[in-house]
Amino acid sequence: MDGQAQDRFREFVENRSAALLRTAVLLSGGDRHAAEDLLQNALIKAAGRWHRIDEPEAYVRQILYRQQISRWRLKWRRRELSVAEPPDTGASADDSGAAELRLVIRGALARLTARQRTVLVLRYFEDLPEAEVARILGCSVGTVRSTTHRSLARLRTLAPELAGLTTVERLPDFSPVEVRP
Repeated sequence: MDGQAQDRFREFVENRSAALLRTAVLLSGGDRHAAEDLLQNALIKAAGRWHRIDEPEAYVRQILYRQQISRWRLKWRRRELSVAEPPDTGASADDSGAAELRLVIRGALARLTARQRTVLVLRYFEDLPEAEVARILGCSVGTVRSTTHRSLARLRTLAPELAGLTTVERLPDFSPVEVRP
Protein backbone atom coordinates (compact mmCIF):
# COMPACT_ATOMS: atom_id res chain seq x y z
CA MET A 1 0.00 0.00 0.00
CA ASP A 2 1.48 3.34 -1.01
CA GLY A 3 1.58 6.40 1.27
CA GLN A 4 -1.53 8.01 -0.19
CA ALA A 5 -3.55 4.81 0.18
CA GLN A 6 -2.32 4.45 3.77
CA ASP A 7 -3.52 7.96 4.54
CA ARG A 8 -6.96 7.23 3.05
CA PHE A 9 -7.17 3.99 5.04
CA ARG A 10 -6.20 5.72 8.29
CA GLU A 11 -8.75 8.46 7.64
CA PHE A 12 -11.45 5.85 6.99
CA VAL A 13 -10.60 4.00 10.21
CA GLU A 14 -10.62 7.22 12.26
CA ASN A 15 -13.94 8.39 10.82
CA ARG A 16 -15.93 5.15 10.64
CA SER A 17 -14.55 2.79 13.28
CA ALA A 18 -17.01 3.93 16.00
CA ALA A 19 -20.05 3.14 13.82
CA LEU A 20 -18.52 -0.14 12.67
CA LEU A 21 -17.74 -1.08 16.27
CA ARG A 22 -21.38 -0.48 17.28
CA THR A 23 -22.47 -2.94 14.60
CA ALA A 24 -19.81 -5.43 15.68
CA VAL A 25 -20.93 -5.15 19.33
CA LEU A 26 -24.52 -5.91 18.33
CA LEU A 27 -23.44 -8.81 16.14
CA SER A 28 -21.35 -10.28 18.94
CA GLY A 29 -24.17 -10.07 21.47
CA GLY A 30 -22.73 -7.18 23.48
CA ASP A 31 -19.30 -8.75 23.97
CA ARG A 32 -17.03 -5.76 23.39
CA HIS A 33 -13.85 -7.83 23.23
CA ALA A 34 -15.29 -10.16 20.59
CA ALA A 35 -16.59 -7.11 18.71
CA GLU A 36 -13.16 -5.48 18.74
CA ASP A 37 -11.64 -8.71 17.43
CA LEU A 38 -14.31 -8.92 14.75
CA LEU A 39 -13.68 -5.33 13.64
CA GLN A 40 -9.90 -5.68 13.82
CA ASN A 41 -9.98 -8.75 11.57
CA ALA A 42 -12.33 -7.01 9.13
CA LEU A 43 -10.04 -3.96 8.93
CA ILE A 44 -7.00 -6.16 8.40
CA LYS A 45 -8.73 -7.90 5.51
CA ALA A 46 -9.82 -4.57 4.06
CA ALA A 47 -6.30 -3.14 4.35
CA GLY A 48 -4.94 -5.96 2.19
CA ARG A 49 -7.34 -5.08 -0.63
CA TRP A 50 -7.62 -1.34 -0.01
CA HIS A 51 -6.49 -0.28 -3.49
CA ARG A 52 -9.32 -2.36 -5.07
CA ILE A 53 -12.19 -1.26 -2.80
CA ASP A 54 -14.73 1.18 -4.23
CA GLU A 55 -17.01 1.49 -1.18
CA PRO A 56 -14.91 0.85 1.92
CA GLU A 57 -17.68 0.97 4.54
CA ALA A 58 -19.91 -1.45 2.65
CA TYR A 59 -16.93 -3.74 2.10
CA VAL A 60 -15.93 -3.74 5.79
CA ARG A 61 -19.55 -4.28 6.91
CA GLN A 62 -19.81 -7.24 4.53
CA ILE A 63 -16.66 -8.72 6.09
CA LEU A 64 -18.13 -8.20 9.57
CA TYR A 65 -21.31 -10.02 8.62
CA ARG A 66 -19.50 -12.90 6.97
CA GLN A 67 -17.06 -13.32 9.85
CA GLN A 68 -19.95 -13.42 12.30
CA ILE A 69 -21.70 -16.01 10.15
CA SER A 70 -18.51 -18.09 10.14
CA ARG A 71 -18.34 -17.86 13.92
CA TRP A 72 -21.85 -19.19 14.48
CA ARG A 73 -21.43 -21.91 11.90
CA LEU A 74 -18.53 -23.37 13.84
CA LYS A 75 -19.40 -26.39 15.94
CA TRP A 76 -17.22 -25.22 18.79
CA ARG A 77 -18.97 -22.52 20.82
CA ARG A 78 -17.53 -20.32 23.50
CA ARG A 79 -19.36 -19.57 26.69
CA GLU A 80 -20.41 -15.99 27.23
CA LEU A 81 -19.39 -14.19 30.40
CA SER A 82 -22.31 -12.96 32.49
CA VAL A 83 -22.04 -10.32 35.19
CA ALA A 84 -24.35 -9.89 38.17
CA GLU A 85 -24.59 -6.11 38.01
CA PRO A 86 -24.12 -3.60 35.19
CA PRO A 87 -21.02 -1.42 35.45
CA ASP A 88 -21.21 2.06 36.95
CA THR A 89 -20.67 4.38 33.98
CA GLY A 90 -21.26 7.60 35.92
CA ALA A 91 -24.28 8.52 33.79
CA SER A 92 -26.68 11.16 35.01
CA ALA A 93 -30.18 10.39 36.26
CA ASP A 94 -31.60 11.61 32.93
CA ASP A 95 -29.66 8.92 31.09
CA SER A 96 -30.67 6.10 33.43
CA GLY A 97 -33.84 5.14 31.52
CA ALA A 98 -32.01 4.92 28.20
CA ALA A 99 -29.10 3.11 29.83
CA GLU A 100 -31.42 0.56 31.43
CA LEU A 101 -33.21 0.00 28.14
CA ARG A 102 -29.89 -0.38 26.35
CA LEU A 103 -28.77 -2.97 28.92
CA VAL A 104 -32.07 -4.86 28.64
CA ILE A 105 -31.83 -4.99 24.85
CA ARG A 106 -28.16 -6.01 24.92
CA GLY A 107 -28.85 -8.69 27.51
CA ALA A 108 -31.76 -10.07 25.53
CA LEU A 109 -29.76 -10.04 22.29
CA ALA A 110 -26.90 -11.82 24.03
CA ARG A 111 -29.25 -14.66 25.02
CA LEU A 112 -30.40 -15.24 21.44
CA THR A 113 -28.51 -17.64 19.21
CA ALA A 114 -25.85 -16.06 17.03
CA ARG A 115 -27.99 -16.64 13.93
CA GLN A 116 -31.07 -15.02 15.49
CA ARG A 117 -29.01 -12.07 16.73
CA THR A 118 -27.37 -11.59 13.34
CA VAL A 119 -30.71 -11.58 11.51
CA LEU A 120 -32.21 -9.03 13.93
CA VAL A 121 -29.15 -6.76 13.78
CA LEU A 122 -29.12 -6.80 9.98
CA ARG A 123 -32.88 -6.28 9.68
CA TYR A 124 -33.56 -3.71 12.40
CA PHE A 125 -30.31 -2.02 13.39
CA GLU A 126 -28.70 -1.96 9.95
CA ASP A 127 -32.16 -1.51 8.34
CA LEU A 128 -31.47 -3.92 5.49
CA PRO A 129 -34.32 -5.39 3.45
CA GLU A 130 -35.05 -9.10 3.75
CA ALA A 131 -33.62 -9.85 0.32
CA GLU A 132 -30.30 -8.21 1.22
CA VAL A 133 -30.12 -10.08 4.53
CA ALA A 134 -30.81 -13.33 2.68
CA ARG A 135 -28.03 -12.55 0.20
CA ILE A 136 -25.55 -11.73 2.99
CA LEU A 137 -26.42 -14.85 4.99
CA GLY A 138 -26.59 -17.10 1.95
CA CYS A 139 -30.13 -18.30 2.60
CA SER A 140 -33.63 -17.75 1.22
CA VAL A 141 -35.88 -14.79 1.98
CA GLY A 142 -38.32 -17.23 3.61
CA THR A 143 -35.58 -18.36 6.00
CA VAL A 144 -34.89 -14.74 6.91
CA ARG A 145 -38.60 -14.14 7.54
CA SER A 146 -39.07 -17.23 9.69
CA THR A 147 -35.85 -16.59 11.63
CA THR A 148 -36.91 -12.98 12.19
CA HIS A 149 -40.33 -14.08 13.43
CA ARG A 150 -38.89 -16.68 15.83
CA SER A 151 -36.16 -14.28 16.98
CA LEU A 152 -38.64 -11.51 17.80
CA ALA A 153 -40.86 -13.97 19.65
CA ARG A 154 -37.86 -15.17 21.68
CA LEU A 155 -36.80 -11.55 22.31
CA ARG A 156 -40.29 -10.74 23.64
CA THR A 157 -40.06 -13.73 25.95
CA LEU A 158 -36.60 -12.80 27.20
CA ALA A 159 -37.40 -9.11 27.71
CA PRO A 160 -41.13 -8.47 28.16
CA GLU A 161 -40.36 -4.86 29.14
CA LEU A 162 -39.61 -4.19 25.46
CA ALA A 163 -43.26 -4.77 24.51
CA GLY A 164 -44.00 -1.03 24.77
CA LEU A 165 -41.36 -0.15 22.19
CA THR A 166 -42.95 0.28 18.80
CA THR A 167 -40.77 2.72 16.90
CA VAL A 168 -37.10 2.84 16.04
CA GLU A 169 -36.90 6.46 17.23
CA ARG A 170 -37.42 5.29 20.82
CA LEU A 171 -34.46 2.91 20.72
CA PRO A 172 -31.41 4.15 22.63
CA ASP A 173 -27.97 4.76 21.15
CA PHE A 174 -26.06 1.48 21.08
CA SER A 175 -22.61 2.89 21.68
CA PRO A 176 -20.25 0.22 22.94
CA VAL A 177 -20.13 -0.09 26.72
CA GLU A 178 -17.33 -2.04 28.31
CA VAL A 179 -18.56 -4.65 30.75
CA ARG A 180 -16.00 -5.96 33.19
CA PRO A 181 -16.42 -8.96 35.50
